[in-house]
Amino acid sequence: MKLAVFAVLALAASGGHAQQGTTAAQAPNADTSYIDASGTAHITRVIPVPEDLSPEAKAMVGRQVSDAPVQQTLQERRQRMDASQAAHAKEALTIYPARVQESTMAGVPVRVVTPVADMDPHCVLLNLHGGSFNADSGSLNESIPMANLTKMKVIAVLYRLAPEHPFPAGVEDAIAVYRELLKSYRPSHIAVYGTSAGAIMTGEVAVRIRQLGLPQPAALGIFSGMGDFTHETDSWAMYTLNGLDGHHDLQETGTHDPYYVGSTDPHDPVLSPIFADLHNMPPTLFISSGRDALLSGTTLLQRAFLRAGNDNTQLVVFEGLLHAFWYNAGLPESKEADGIMARFFVRNLKPGAVSRATGGL
Repeated sequence: MKLAVFAVLALAASGGHAQQGTTAAQAPNADTSYIDASGTAHITRVIPVPEDLSPEAKAMVGRQVSDAPVQQTLQERRQRMDASQAAHAKEALTIYPARVQESTMAGVPVRVVTPVADMDPHCVLLNLHGGSFNADSGSLNESIPMANLTKMKVIAVLYRLAPEHPFPAGVEDAIAVYRELLKSYRPSHIAVYGTSAGAIMTGEVAVRIRQLGLPQPAALGIFSGMGDFTHETDSWAMYTLNGLDGHHDLQETGTHDPYYVGSTDPHDPVLSPIFADLHNMPPTLFISSGRDALLSGTTLLQRAFLRAGNDNTQLVVFEGLLHAFWYNAGLPESKEADGIMARFFVRNLKPGAVSRATGGL
């Protein structure tokens, strides 16, 4: 079913007006709902900023952004992602000091992020970054806090990107680096995690590891992901990657992200782990948020893990926040999310250890 949503964010601190797209005079000011004969919902909702958010988060979700379409080339998108990540990484390093180096492993470019002191030489985290499979939005944003808080080395895989290199190129790169890590680390001392596209790839890599007969890592972190490319989901129809603001096309039927899928059958169990044998998966932490376009995908994959008997999974959903909000390291909610992630990895890679990030969950 398709769901057309128009929303007004009511935040007293917001000022100014959009210069294009829907104006304040044109915006709906009443809730409406019509369900047509096919079951498609045609609705408007006037949605205030959640009261439970920090002042910083309220300002973020309440910012005024035009809903007019924005055209950009792939190269422009990649440049924008690089600039955005550089700014976010600069902020993250002021909160979570760490060292960053460029390197290669198994012929794959990587970023090696380490704590400035007291690094545990026995444990390592393998990061698969976000960026919609076609850019790098998170190899630094996702790695810097984890290296600092866990006191572990983080290897961020700079995997090949779509559309030039569709599935399974990125997964193959991640597997190559994982094989290399197994030469120096016990699998019980390795965790694999990622955000957005990287969260999706984390599930894919876990399934591929099983297919290849390799030892499973000690833990998985699937932070705003999904596991089914055969169709779009409810939250994808409602939200943009910025929550309720910005331009949003009506949901289309068919394969999710055909540029990444390429010629692969969307039912392929590695591409779409929801169709795979998920029994005996490692402990897995799922994180999402209330206005996350991948909220449905995250919860559906977690339920698939549970149906397969993996009671060692945990799902955390943050109220009212946007997709991958933890990229903004300074938000109080981001610090909370980073702490949850770090404690999860420490518990599963160093049983009995207490994370410096705060007490356990």
